[in-house]
Amino acid sequence: ELYQKYKIKIHFAHRTFSWSNEAKGNAAVHCVIIGFGLEYIDNKRIFDYADIKGEPTERKVKNINPYLTEGNDLIILKKIKPICNVPEMIKGSQPTDGGNLLMNDEEKEQYIRQEPAGEKFIKPFISADEFLNNKRRWCFWLTEIQPKELKQLPLLLKRVEAVKEMRLASSKVATIKWSQFPTLFTENRQPKTSYILIPRHSSENRKYIPFGFFSPDYIASDSCLFVANADLYLFGILTSAMHMTWVKYVCGRLKSDYRYSNTIVYNNYPFPENITDKQKQTVETCAQTVLDTRVKYPDSSLADLYDPLTMPPDLLKAHQKLDKAVDLCYRPQPFTSELNRIEYLFELYEKLTAPLLPTSKQKPAKRKNPQ
Repeated sequence: ELYQKYKIKIHFAHRTFSWSNEAKGNAAVHCVIIGFGLEYIDNKRIFDYADIKGEPTERKVKNINPYLTEGNDLIILKKIKPICNVPEMIKGSQPTDGGNLLMNDEEKEQYIRQEPAGEKFIKPFISADEFLNNKRRWCFWLTEIQPKELKQLPLLLKRVEAVKEMRLASSKVATIKWSQFPTLFTENRQPKTSYILIPRHSSENRKYIPFGFFSPDYIASDSCLFVANADLYLFGILTSAMHMTWVKYVCGRLKSDYRYSNTIVYNNYPFPENITDKQKQTVETCAQTVLDTRVKYPDSSLADLYDPLTMPPDLLKAHQKLDKAVDLCYRPQPFTSELNRIEYLFELYEKLTAPLLPTSKQKPAKRKNPQ
């Protein structure tokens, strides 16, 4: 807001580099340096660090935007709907139950031994932690339970009573109101079809954020997002280097980890335009290869598979092949760097949102040659 209000102009920028001092036990810090003012100058400079511990390379540019890339001034704001023709991405369901509708493996097995008739109401519950770390958790999903059935399940009924008491004790009016419906999650957005699951938080160390397909029998928690009725093509685009570059630049952060959001990241993402059937099929084939390669490591969690130090070579190669297929959906020329990718994506974003954006008096920066 201050950037736009005072019409601030960035004169130079040192993009991310590692700073440290000679103090004992000091921790390295990642920094940027931004020089700005209210006046316009012609000679603007960006200092890039191919190695964040090395020396920078200077580039003279016509304009530096708030993301410290060359291009028109733009700020990615929240959008309720996607700017492209893609399915909506929605947050998962929230129980607000005080833990009474949730169980780990041991609790689930103990319950089934004591009350086997209630097993049909138990479903897998997938949070970001379970998804990434190959853990299992379960929930009571009681959307279709009949009153007579619940009366015949005293242990489950006791849990439902505990949910009601927990909600009544809340200081939030909305939660208190939900005490009238103790068998239900307070926020039920569960899809009725298969879906792609997206963890809302993921380590910055991963080259790719792991996504996955699930059937509607798996209840997605509110620590995740999901896209229902999604296909392999959409999965391929979201799992690509192009999309990951967008994530790195526009997403929020929790500490330094990625904080993926539907309103900022997904809804604003500029998907490829006018792709051919052959291009789409190639992306789908490569995306399926990524999924098939994961399956070869059933004892490894996604956190292990996507750790840069332990990522299997065949999985990395599958992703690299997918990256090339997605790149070709955008343009035939290869992208030479992450900076090259984001500058291209910002230009495409401006093109796609031009009818929605206020007219700018500033002339767009001319690109000399595709990199």
